[in-house]
Amino acid sequence: MEHKFVAQLYTLREELREGIRPLFNTLKKMGWAGVQISALPKDYDQNEVAIALKENNLQAAGMHISLNRLKDDLNGVLKEADLYGTKDIILPSVAPELQNQAGFIEIKQTLNRIAKEAPEYRISYHNHAFEFDIQIDGQDALRYLLDPENGNQILAEIDVYWLKKAGINPLDYITPYTNRMPIIHLKDMTNDQRQTFAEVGTGVIDFIPILQWGEKNGIEWYAVEQDICERPPLDCLETSLLNLKNFAKKVK
Repeated sequence: MEHKFVAQLYTLREELREGIRPLFNTLKKMGWAGVQISALPKDYDQNEVAIALKENNLQAAGMHISLNRLKDDLNGVLKEADLYGTKDIILPSVAPELQNQAGFIEIKQTLNRIAKEAPEYRISYHNHAFEFDIQIDGQDALRYLLDPENGNQILAEIDVYWLKKAGINPLDYITPYTNRMPIIHLKDMTNDQRQTFAEVGTGVIDFIPILQWGEKNGIEWYAVEQDICERPPLDCLETSLLNLKNFAKKVK
C-alpha cells in the first residue's frame, strides 16, 4: 500500500516558491510515492515540474484545476496532464457565489460536458464542508454532484476531514463510491474544541477502516493534505507518512 501514498502540494505552497526540484527530491527521500499537483507558484514552468517528477521517480496523482481554467483552457490542462503522466483532473472547490443550488447544478453540467469532451481523462470533485449546507433534489450538494445515476461522469475525491467537520462519519459516507473514487484525501482533526487540521494519526479520525475500504474498492492514491500546519509543513507530512505506514501494516 505504501506505493499509493502521495503528498498534496497545497500543504507545501510556501515551500514550492523556494524551488520545485529540490522540494520534490526532499519528498522522495522522505518516502512518498508521488505528489498531487496543486498550488504551484505563479508562472511555474511545466517542464520543470515534469523533470522534477521524472528525476525523483515520483508519480503525479492527479491535478487540482480551477473551474475557470477548466472552462477557459481545457486543452492546456489536458496537455499538462499528459506531460505529468496523469489522467486525473480534479475540481478542488468552488467560488462562494456558486455555493448554492443553482451553482451546483451548473457545475454538474459543466464537469459532465468536460468529461464527454475528454473521455480519456477522469474528472473528479474534491469536497469541503459547505456542500452539506446545500440541498438539491433531497440530497446534499456533494451527493447530488457525485450521484452515479443518469450517466453522471463525475468521480469522487472525498476529503475525510471535511466530512468529519460536517458531523458525518467518513466511512459511512464513502461507501457508495466503490470504483468511483480513484483518489481520496486524508487529513486528521484535532481532538479539541478547535477541530482544526492535524497530522494523520494524531487526531480523532479512525483511518484503518478507511484504508481497508480503499484497498477493496478501487482507491489508487491516498493523498495527504494538511491545509494549515502548526509545525513546519514538511515535518507534519513526515509524521503523517510514518503513521500511515504503520496503519498500512494493520490493514487486512
